[in-house]
Amino acid sequence: MRKILSMMLLLAMAVTVTGKGPKYVFYFIGDGMGPSHVLGTELFLGEKEGVIGRPAKLCFTQFPHTAFVTTFSASNGVTDSAASGTALATGQKTNNGHLGVNPDGEPVYSVAHAAKQSGYAVGVATTVCINHATPGAFYAHNKSRNNYHDIAQEMIDADYDFYAGGDVKCSEEQRKAFYTKAGEHGYAIARGYNDYFVKSNYAKKIMLYQEKVREDIPYAIDRDGKDLTLAQITDAAIDFLQNKSKKGFFLMVEGGKIDYASHSDDAATAFHEVLDFNAAIARAVEFYKKHEDETLIIVTADHETGGLVLGYSGAYKLNLKALDSQKASEDKLKEIMRTKAMQRMIMRWEDMQAVITENTGLWRELTPNKQEEAAMKQLFEEGNANPEKRVEKFEAIATVAKNAINRIALVSWASPNHSGTFVPLFAIGEDADEFHGVIDNTDIPKIIKKVAGYK
Repeated sequence: MRKILSMMLLLAMAVTVTGKGPKYVFYFIGDGMGPSHVLGTELFLGEKEGVIGRPAKLCFTQFPHTAFVTTFSASNGVTDSAASGTALATGQKTNNGHLGVNPDGEPVYSVAHAAKQSGYAVGVATTVCINHATPGAFYAHNKSRNNYHDIAQEMIDADYDFYAGGDVKCSEEQRKAFYTKAGEHGYAIARGYNDYFVKSNYAKKIMLYQEKVREDIPYAIDRDGKDLTLAQITDAAIDFLQNKSKKGFFLMVEGGKIDYASHSDDAATAFHEVLDFNAAIARAVEFYKKHEDETLIIVTADHETGGLVLGYSGAYKLNLKALDSQKASEDKLKEIMRTKAMQRMIMRWEDMQAVITENTGLWRELTPNKQEEAAMKQLFEEGNANPEKRVEKFEAIATVAKNAINRIALVSWASPNHSGTFVPLFAIGEDADEFHGVIDNTDIPKIIKKVAGYK
């Protein structure tokens, strides 16, 4: 009898150990990343190698468990980022524009909050401002996503261990007050990746931002060596969080500027953002390989942006390698054009062409059609003739150039806004098999809470 009881006890202990759920949870959200963003990026990599197909797969598309996710909000079939962020964070549907509250405006609490209450270390990171809709949904409660100042205060009140990304969106005076309050509540402010390693040696809690104050991290296609990358942010988060609690950690990482690029209908920039997102996920995969029985990684999106179509002409063709000639985002090219427009000297068309060529490859690897070239030249001449409208006209040249590259690459966009289509989900690790089939975005945090055992 004693032998039987002993065997039953050992069996129960074995079940408890193997079924305890993940100790480390990574929750990656590609803002605006639909199926065509993912596949398009892989096909783009293939064409750069001269291959049709997927010779260089993104790391997360190789995860063994996948699902389709519905994204509608409580108020519409097409969600905004506040409602979708709230659904992904809390498991509750809400109206577009609402953040961390239900349709009646009552607070609902996130899976990150549950992890913190359960004794886990918690991090929230993004490439856009840290008080934007998706990161804000994990710590804030507000009937308007646009109340950036109030949302930023709730960051501090949530008392999470690690925040990173673009700086807080607010006035300069409010930002200074925010830094002061954050310091009073034990947060060290790190400016850049190198400064993180200095501050993290003594910091109990930390906020990691760009070296120079700005509300977002530059697009991957535009970055220089001083700019943070999402991979660096993920490395810093892992480094900081794994020593903060013996129980483990929960980390949400948002690739926020996939959405921004897609609102601009800028295919080359969007694909570079997906690659930046993938590089961050690869860091989590490296961690997973050392802690396979304790780690869960989920990759999904809050919604699709732009209605991206791979294939645009009457012929069944793609020419994605053309996107490789684009060396700057539309936003960066507009910034360059704005600088040119504000110079006192009058430019020649040939000089403007050289600027466009340097940043887009047009008139070098790529050939604009007659209508595109005429449109750019007309905008240039109108800007030169009217100093008051020079900035507006020169900036518009950047949009024509970007559209020309999209046309040559044979990609198109249904709109500059969100769509209501499915988004993909990929998962690997402990209890990843819980994610399968067609699920709703509200199901994801509920499953995480269940398998991780958060209260």
